[in-house]
Amino acid sequence: MKKTFKITTPEGLHARPTALLVTAVTPFASEVQLTYNDKSVNLKSIMGVMAQGIGTGSTITISAQGADAEQLMQTVTDVIVTKGIGEEC
Repeated sequence: MKKTFKITTPEGLHARPTALLVTAVTPFASEVQLTYNDKSVNLKSIMGVMAQGIGTGSTITISAQGADAEQLMQTVTDVIVTKGIGEEC
């Protein structure tokens, strides 16, 4: 299961929005990856996500696999949209 998002925060995916995403997905059992510029990292790793250097206007893809992947993706979408991090493409 995959979804694509456009990052709209003026600072991109810096520490605060990254921490919100990592905190939201950590309780889930499913594997979750963030892909940016053909490089994928574990979305449960704050350092991995921040190392991507994702700026405003960037397009990212979140993919999840596992028993609770659908619920995980809904949580990711809710956090990105309601916290003003980005918008679904």
